[in-house]
Amino acid sequence: MDSTISKSTQSLTTAEDMRNQTKLMMQPYANWEEYLTPAPLSIAILGELVFISSSTDFSINKNSPKDGYKFIKYPDSFRACLMQVCNSGWRAFNEAHTSMDQIRLHTAQVPDYMKTAVKILFQGDDEVVKAHLPDQLENIRVIADECLRLSDATEKRFTDVIYIIQELLEACVNAKHFYGEEMEAIKKKLEESKLREQSALEIKKKTEKAVSALEKELDQAHKNYKQATDSLPTGWNMIAMDVVGGVLQGVTGLITGLTSMVANPVIKACAASEKIADTWSHIRGRENVNVVDEINLYSKSAEILSCAQIIMEKMEVSELDNDINWTNLYDQKEKYTKTDFVKQQFERIKDDLKEIPECRPNTQAQSLCEKGIEICKQLEEYAPKGKCDRVKSNEIIDKVLNLIKSSQIFDSKSKDITKSPAISSNPPMLNKQQNMSEKMNPAQRATENARFAIEQSRAQLNQTRENYDKCVENFQKNQKELTEILVTMRNCELKEIDFKTTIEMLVKGMDAMGRVKEQWEKMVHFFQMVSNIVKTSLSKTLKNFVSTSEKTQALSYNAKLFSKDLLYTQAFQACNIASLVHMISGTYTDVSNKYLMDRVSSLGRLMVMDTSKPEFEHERLKLQNGCDEAQSGILMLVLKNKKEFDRKSTARQDKIDQELLAILPAAPPEQIKRIQEVVQTGFSEEEASAYY
Repeated sequence: MDSTISKSTQSLTTAEDMRNQTKLMMQPYANWEEYLTPAPLSIAILGELVFISSSTDFSINKNSPKDGYKFIKYPDSFRACLMQVCNSGWRAFNEAHTSMDQIRLHTAQVPDYMKTAVKILFQGDDEVVKAHLPDQLENIRVIADECLRLSDATEKRFTDVIYIIQELLEACVNAKHFYGEEMEAIKKKLEESKLREQSALEIKKKTEKAVSALEKELDQAHKNYKQATDSLPTGWNMIAMDVVGGVLQGVTGLITGLTSMVANPVIKACAASEKIADTWSHIRGRENVNVVDEINLYSKSAEILSCAQIIMEKMEVSELDNDINWTNLYDQKEKYTKTDFVKQQFERIKDDLKEIPECRPNTQAQSLCEKGIEICKQLEEYAPKGKCDRVKSNEIIDKVLNLIKSSQIFDSKSKDITKSPAISSNPPMLNKQQNMSEKMNPAQRATENARFAIEQSRAQLNQTRENYDKCVENFQKNQKELTEILVTMRNCELKEIDFKTTIEMLVKGMDAMGRVKEQWEKMVHFFQMVSNIVKTSLSKTLKNFVSTSEKTQALSYNAKLFSKDLLYTQAFQACNIASLVHMISGTYTDVSNKYLMDRVSSLGRLMVMDTSKPEFEHERLKLQNGCDEAQSGILMLVLKNKKEFDRKSTARQDKIDQELLAILPAAPPEQIKRIQEVVQTGFSEEEASAYY
């Protein structure tokens, strides 16, 4: 049964399946068609500013800063300042289109380099790996760095527009063009805009910490492998592979968790639609609970669960009324308790956890390790005698069953927070060694794990669907507000547009530009991640592979093979992020081609036309109508993509049910209910809201 489950899992977790799974899990946070909704409004506002700039001019150069203005070039002419805003906005959208198209083309090449890297890793000859793998990894790094440069430059373009509008509004305030409530409203808007900048800086700091933490944690994976296998008893190859499999799953959890953090920095569905002040206070309030540290903590869940399962397996218990198999727990020849190795793993994990700052999930994880250590000590006390009284036996069994349940809840919480796949296969070398091994994992454990993973996957997809529903709901609400603004603008005659209306449009333009800029910040962070993962592969993991001697270990899954798997995991995750970005860039380019670039071109024509001629009014109306069409076109695209997401997520769960659930033996309803309750506790526990 175990080999059948293994084969089914393998068929469900091909590289392509895993890339698509990542896209599904990140879809609510990476749906750029939603984030591009403010773009047509931004362009329409810029067009109106061109129109407004033809009216009466005046100076705003009163009470100017001591060092002069940093961004506005012509403070003596309000009209000239408006045209500067239009010019910088036009350049930003033009550069965004070109950059995103280049990113789309660059990221399309990454899967080919990944395929070549996998072929090289599967070569038995280490010299071939040493000679040729660096080139493939270097190709991926070069792409990541180039895309990072493009994203960074484009994000700066939108930042420039925002700074110009901010300084223009501040100049108007200083020149006493506002009074009373108007003055307070503009000051509040400027304050909100600056809070948005502060929150972006906080997110940038967290992301930089995440990127630098990757190298340390990937290097730690080698040490964990060495510590886990140094104390391994003879004939424990399969147990070692289980533990090491947990280490490698931890690497995957860490990288996918950090990717989800970048995709949705505040970890609140559709945070862009919230008031920025709320978002800022949310980020500030979490300073003592670092997101990167939490993701690092949760990435240990697979190791903890694996160790708990090994104890239960050695005891040969699954229910409270079972008897502990003391004979199986003690090696009479070597005189040691077989759970000593597991105790050492719990101690190793606990030592790692102590290096991470204290927070609630850290307390939970350390508590699980302590409970595991305590159970191992009790077994160590009674195993040499081969017996204990029934009361003590029941107490130990109860502790083990509770440890399993708590570890499963922690692992479910981990899947929820890191967005790592519930159903995944081991890396190629580990998988190959497990298939070659004469003794597979006990069928009962494999079946239980499969059921648990299926329910986790179901909960994960359901939650992603709910998040997406909320996003579409928010999108439709925002869409309505934006359409109302466009209608108001279209109804304005030049004589009706006073200074107050102009300022209102500038404020709305600043907000809209801010939303687009935030998405470009995400792109910068994505490519920082890819580049850093690959650099770590080249500087650390590859060097460890080259310097490790196969002769140093009798274990069939030796340090060389572990290094190969770690290289594969890192390269695959880098490719995974690139695939996610490729999806985003494709969406952006599609939206931009259909709904933005014609309007940007129209804006360019407006800026050079004579405002007194009828052609100008014709072009202005054309731009307004075009932005209307763009708004409705983007709405249709959002709804179409939501339907496609629903179809794909349902198809994914159906495939899991048909190919994995269908081959499992029938389970009692109470067992299925217990697993579902454990998973739901991890995914919906109220205290989880304290984590994000």
